Amino acid sequence: MKKELEELKQLLIIVDMVNGFVKEGAMADKKIAHIIPEQLRLIKMILEKNEGLAFIKDNHELGCREFERFPIHCVIGTEEAELVDELKPYEKEALVYSKNSTSAIFAPNFMEDIQRMKNLKEVIITGCCTDICDMNLAIPLQNYFDQNNQKVDIIVPTNAVETYDAAYHNRDEYTKMAYKFLEQSGIQLVKRRDKK
Repeated sequence: MKKELEELKQLLIIVDMVNGFVKEGAMADKKIAHIIPEQLRLIKMILEKNEGLAFIKDNHELGCREFERFPIHCVIGTEEAELVDELKPYEKEALVYSKNSTSAIFAPNFMEDIQRMKNLKEVIITGCCTDICDMNLAIPLQNYFDQNNQKVDIIVPTNAVETYDAAYHNRDEYTKMAYKFLEQSGIQLVKRRDKK
């Protein structure tokens, strides 16, 4: 990233596009990979404008509390905890945050960096899972901006977010619920985020 945090007006956040959710492991759903081309387009759009790019990576130690509710996944030091190959080349140009919960808000340094972005006007949130980690980032972030009377638009392009399908977790049902909660919280849902 060429700009200082204080200069950024736009931030693209890509949530949990790691192998453990997209390619391999107990929590992976390979259908999530269909959003990667759109994320690559958004990355290029943001980097051409010298704006901000951030990756959130689910990274857990064995024995973490989350494994009491979810199968073991994205263990630090394994391939599951790494970005998918398609996005990995951009990691060196991005802010990278590792999280040990379903909300990036609590990832080390994340909120400290957000607080430094005094000129921020727009945050674009993409990635997985729409109804868990995406929503658990977007809504608290909207609350933070509201609390501080900051006019920052949070945009979720629906063609760049996805969730998983399982016997206990119907993709379509949970996506619809997430969209309702996001909209009620003031987050803007768009079919596709184009250049301004």
